Formats: sequence, C-alpha cells, structure tokens
Amino acid sequence: MGERPYVLLSCGMSLDGYLDDASDERLLLSNDADFDRVDGERAGCDAILVGARTVRKDNPRLLVRSPARRRARAQRGLPPSPVKVTVTGGAQLDPCASFFATGEAEKIVYCASGAVALARERLGLVATIVDGGEPVDLRRMVEDLHRRGVCRLMVEGGGTVHTQFLLEGLADELHLVVAPFFVGDSRARRFVDDGAFPWHAGRRARLADVRQIGDVVLLRYALSARFGED
Repeated sequence: MGERPYVLLSCGMSLDGYLDDASDERLLLSNDADFDRVDGERAGCDAILVGARTVRKDNPRLLVRSPARRRARAQRGLPPSPVKVTVTGGAQLDPCASFFATGEAEKIVYCASGAVALARERLGLVATIVDGGEPVDLRRMVEDLHRRGVCRLMVEGGGTVHTQFLLEGLADELHLVVAPFFVGDSRARRFVDDGAFPWHAGRRARLADVRQIGDVVLLRYALSARFGED
C-alpha cells in the first residue's frame, strides 16, 4: 500500500444519530463556538473532502472563515483555504455550486471511470478531474492525494463517505459532535450505513477526549496507531 494522508473524519449528529432531517433545508446541529472549532481544524488541513450528495444538498463553501487563520496560512505559503475534494459516481454536479465557485485553492473531483468524460465536459473548467476507478477506489484516491502533497485530509461527510472511510480502515481520527435534540424521522440520513466496521463490541474504538462546547459535546476517537500525528 502506498502512503496516504492522515485522515480526520468530522461529523455532527442528533441524539438519535442523524446527520440531517428529511426536509430540503440544512439542519444546523452545532453552535457558533463549535463552528469556530471546525474552522480551526480546517485551517490545519491540506484538503477537505465531501461527497457529491453533500455538494448538491448543502452547497458548502468549505472555506477557512477566520481572517486570522487565513492570514496565518498565507504566511506559511499556503492558499487561504485548503484544497477542496469531492468524489462522485455520475458527475451530476453543478459547476456553479459554491464548492467550485468560491475559494482560491484547487478543486479536485474523483470520478468513476464511466463518467470521466462527462465530468471533464461539465466540470473541467472549474476543477481537476481524476479517474478514480469503477467504482471510485478510496484507497487509490487517498494515495493520489498524498502524491499531490496532501498530508492531512479532513472528511466532512456525508454519511456514505464516512461509512466508506470507516469500513476500509482509512480513518485515523473521528470528531463526533452530538447535538442536544432528536430528529426522529427514519427518512433522514444517519451517520453511517450498515457494514462490518473494524470497531465493534469485541474491538472498541478508543475515546481520546470529551469536551463540552456550549450545548453540544465533542467526542474525539482514536481510530489508528497514527492518532495525534501532526
């Protein structure tokens, strides 16, 4: 296996394990203090990854928001915000989405082989298109990111992407923020799908830290021997 970045999964969920509700509006699971913490984590990463569904549904900008953090990155010779990465099977993405339209850093789309031609036609002017295999091979993807200079990768969802990283043992650390309310709707998206995860009743993940941040709680889990690497 080739070298890969240190991978941090970052997620917020309700008390009953949902990432969102079933409405068309984005559900805010956190608070201003925790959003600022996430901004600090972003500033310390080389790239941020989200799935194509998150790009379509949430229309995220994925930028470092703090002017001080942006300046600090620039002083280190880095773009103000990390590289933005997404992964897609069908290239059904809008080139005018905020993911592509905002930020000075490079945007990379890892696409299933069968949709590469469509992706280049639709997104080639706004992003670097990479053939990720059929279907997209996450291990191949993270090794390619490492070759591109990404040493620390932050994965911000959604549920399918989190599930794939966890099932394939590609995550080193998990930041799980729990909001103080229930969604209570099985049509909504849960944190992960079904699967044979490396962590189970016989092999528990190590809880490295617990922190109250206003009305939410941050659970920080060590998922590999690389936990805590800079």
